[in-house]
Amino acid sequence: MPIRVWDYLPEYENERKDLLDAVESVFRSGQLVLGASVSRFEAEFAAFHGARHGVGVDNGTNAIKLALQALGVGPGDEVITVSNTAAPTVVAIDAVGAVPVFVDVDPVTYLMDTTRVEAAINDRTRCLLPVHLYGQCVAMEPLELLAERHGLAILEDCAQAHGAMHHGRRAGSIGRAAAFSFYPTKVLGAYGDGGAVLTSDDEVANRLRRLRYYGMEDAYYVVETPGHNSRLDELQAEILRRKLQRLEGYIDGRRAVAARYAEALAGSGLVLPATAEGNEHVYYLYVVRHPRRDAILDALAARDIQLNVSYRWPVHTMSGFAHLGAGPLPVTEELAGQIFSLPMYPSLPTHVQERVIRALLEAL
Repeated sequence: MPIRVWDYLPEYENERKDLLDAVESVFRSGQLVLGASVSRFEAEFAAFHGARHGVGVDNGTNAIKLALQALGVGPGDEVITVSNTAAPTVVAIDAVGAVPVFVDVDPVTYLMDTTRVEAAINDRTRCLLPVHLYGQCVAMEPLELLAERHGLAILEDCAQAHGAMHHGRRAGSIGRAAAFSFYPTKVLGAYGDGGAVLTSDDEVANRLRRLRYYGMEDAYYVVETPGHNSRLDELQAEILRRKLQRLEGYIDGRRAVAARYAEALAGSGLVLPATAEGNEHVYYLYVVRHPRRDAILDALAARDIQLNVSYRWPVHTMSGFAHLGAGPLPVTEELAGQIFSLPMYPSLPTHVQERVIRALLEAL
């Protein structure tokens, strides 16, 4: 049977009764938009992270976009981020009229190289947007110092880091705001699209609630500030409420899969994931590195094993962002030709993982 890099069906079989009960409870609730499930999930998700406010939105891209707007980032402003990320990070910056400014990444963790950030700051810089990539956090202390010194906002992109910890602080609790995606593949994934923004800033939270609901606040059809239709779906919110209670278990499952990979692939010639000092990794992805990456991918594809590359095309190399004239980013560009992801999800059967490991070792 083909092996996919991600599969939700084993999880669905394990949780089917609870998930269908979630659907039934919403359909019988009498309110299908911005009802009790959304408000409860927002409160529970915020409490899990130690934030005062959670604002559910329709997807992770709009979580970043609306968060930027709520932070006052707009046309002509610059936002410092990385190119080794999913394109939506940068698409959201562009959507508010701001200019993404890229810094290179660390060659060991593949996360934002915070030593390069200050040189990129100028009088147009308004926001630092670190991407907590693959399941662990960017070193936040240097960014906090820079933000304070230069009067900048920090917006965390936490789409790949649900539950990750950095020196005892949870991803999403460190910046002025944090954006999350609940795309189905995520550590906390919905059964469709969804997103949220966390903040402990009351005014930012109020702006976010207006922005996701056309710009309205108290009365329907009374627009305070033009906004969007970007609400978290009531059904997805209820599913996420149920799954949030199992999040620590999902993380334990991912760490068990990662530990089996680490033991079996030690000394194989692959560069295995490194966890930065002070981090507790949740392994959204298990990203390895090898100079013969494409030959390895072809060898495993021939055995019906699908691997993934995150990311083969850094954002600054995409034609849609050629106008930025960004680069060079030598570490990012080298990684793009060497990194790839192994199958990773908490319900990955051990015998399936062992088949992947055997095929990898033979290919190497």
